[in-house]
Amino acid sequence: MKNLSLALILCAATVASAQTQTSVPANTSTPTSTVSRTTKAVHYRLQGGMTKIDFRGTDLLQRASGEAKVEGKKTNLEIEVKFQGLEDATKFGLEFLTYVLWAVSPQGRPVNLGELSLDHHGNAQVKAFTDLQTFGMVVTAEPYFAVTQPGNMVVMESAALNGSGGEIIDARYELVTRGTYSSTNTHIQDAIFGIDSKTPLELFEARNAVRIAHIAGADKYAASIFSKAGQQLLHAEEAYRQKQNKAAVEAAAKEATETAEEARLMAVKQKAEEEAQAAAAAREAKARADAEAEVKRRVDAEMARAQAEQARAQAEQAKAEAEHMKQEAQAAAQEAARQKEEAEKAKAEAIAQQQVLAAETDKARAAAAQSENLRQQADNLRQQAEKEKQELRARLLQQLNSILATRDSARGLVANMSDVLFRSGSYELLPGARERLAKVSGIVLAYPSLHVAVEGHTDSVGSDEYNQELSEHRAQSVRDYFVQQGISGGAIEARGFGKTEPIASNDTADGRQQNRRVELVLSGDAIGNTIDEVPQTTSTAANK
Repeated sequence: MKNLSLALILCAATVASAQTQTSVPANTSTPTSTVSRTTKAVHYRLQGGMTKIDFRGTDLLQRASGEAKVEGKKTNLEIEVKFQGLEDATKFGLEFLTYVLWAVSPQGRPVNLGELSLDHHGNAQVKAFTDLQTFGMVVTAEPYFAVTQPGNMVVMESAALNGSGGEIIDARYELVTRGTYSSTNTHIQDAIFGIDSKTPLELFEARNAVRIAHIAGADKYAASIFSKAGQQLLHAEEAYRQKQNKAAVEAAAKEATETAEEARLMAVKQKAEEEAQAAAAAREAKARADAEAEVKRRVDAEMARAQAEQARAQAEQAKAEAEHMKQEAQAAAQEAARQKEEAEKAKAEAIAQQQVLAAETDKARAAAAQSENLRQQADNLRQQAEKEKQELRARLLQQLNSILATRDSARGLVANMSDVLFRSGSYELLPGARERLAKVSGIVLAYPSLHVAVEGHTDSVGSDEYNQELSEHRAQSVRDYFVQQGISGGAIEARGFGKTEPIASNDTADGRQQNRRVELVLSGDAIGNTIDEVPQTTSTAANK
């Protein structure tokens, strides 16, 4: 029964017709690869009125064009786009069935804004909302609407601003290479995408999504979700055969597409983790073998060196003993003559030393008095410097506490930025965070000798790699903002610690929220850096 179900799923993922293609061996082990592309991102303001953006076709679709209206609402942006001159997506290959509109952030994060539904004249409209404030827009040919990363078939891009206002930023983002979805990875039997005008496009997309999930190894790495997608596809096929209403067929097909994409993403992730673990195990085994060989080589070399050293030492000892006996005989004769000469000199030197001693005693007393005065002055200066450091440290602690919760530690003054100053699961700074960091940068600029360490931390939710990258990106975002505010890059460092340094239990939501933070550590000789010099105090001031 299991084999029969799999056969039905794969059969449903293809389209039957009289057209037959040459079979190509499957290569489901081929990893997903990416290429990079750059587009222009525009900064829009919330409640900032409406901005018009033109779309232009790339070399793949030169006749295509469009216009977008981006209007700032209270909490997000409304995007309404109209396109003209589009052609059927299948012109780029049988695996492409539709077009998708994307928003790309300056950090290169793509967001699927929706599918373009073409009419018979090559026109399409899309209306969407996004929380991004700075982004560029592109249109790509895709195998189905639910893709989570744009493919490299970019057919249109947003152009420069139509009129005044806005800020242009280069955004570099990654594209899935064409080979990920291509029929060269697995045979598309009897494909007639774009030919059968009666079958809903959504059903074609669902078949394509299940086929691509199978290419990604979802039947192995995400078997339950892949099986569910297959059942949903069979349900959509049955609804179409029974001639149920179009909305029901489209809804069932979209559900199958979304489930298949979920299975594909999980399979790609699981496969990557499995390959990483295998590579790590291989590296560890090689490292152990290399270490054992190195230890043996060093032991053998050490033994040979010790034997040679022992023989050399014995020869040196014999030579030294002979030389020593000769020198002792010569020394005995010289010593007798020397003692007679020294006895005569000793009497004369004793008289002279008595005279010198009296003069030196007077000088020593004067030098001791002068040294004591200098020591007292240096001690006073040191105490004054320490007092100024303590006063400056306390003043900085008070200033920082008015902006962020700050505590005093042996490392320096530690200001805590909670994760509410970032977008959820993102390293993009919220406007409130930028406002606070601008205040902190003003304080740091007032004291050029200060050093700032930006340290990112996360809770335990998610993989080690994900949390490490998120903590590093958040720390780097804060550092970049400080540099933009005029702080020297050499005075700032950014590091991510992932989930390795929690300050509360990850078993509660409150504890996890405390652990999701970015800490700013201000240090420097101007404020001292040891716990003995500066008393520890902890601020409980609320984030303002």
